[in-house]
Amino acid sequence: MKTKWLFPHSYRLIGWFIFVPSALLGLAALYGNFDVISLIEALFRKKSLVQEKSLSLNAFFNSDNMTDEIAAIGVIVGLIFIAFSREEVEDEMISQLRLEALQWSVYANYIILAIAILVFYDGAFFTVMIYNMFTVLLVFIIRFRWLMFGNTLLRYEKPTES
Repeated sequence: MKTKWLFPHSYRLIGWFIFVPSALLGLAALYGNFDVISLIEALFRKKSLVQEKSLSLNAFFNSDNMTDEIAAIGVIVGLIFIAFSREEVEDEMISQLRLEALQWSVYANYIILAIAILVFYDGAFFTVMIYNMFTVLLVFIIRFRWLMFGNTLLRYEKPTES
């Protein structure tokens, strides 16, 4: 089966290398007020590469903290690479499992969203919406890997003799 919209199989590993640090960076920015731009500026100042205040990276980005934006883009790119990389053998059965997992993840995402609308308000709702941006891809990856794992077990299970 020809799958022209999937990335090569090697992109899955690249996706993990992008996703994990980006997710950690995002959590640090969300809960620890971590600022990667200030950290870079401090490192450059120690090495005397940035001497003047006018050469501030914050002035270039026109923002106080771009860490959450950098982390969100990294998480999205990493999850897309993980989710939509080809398997080593991509056949019709895997395509069907991929489609079922995607459908299941969209249902789960909107069930979670409906519950969040009813339960959370104000700042808590905003935090839930931040996580909800990534729910479709995360649930898809988890569900697809679970289906692949179950299918692998079924393939190698020996038939019982009666």
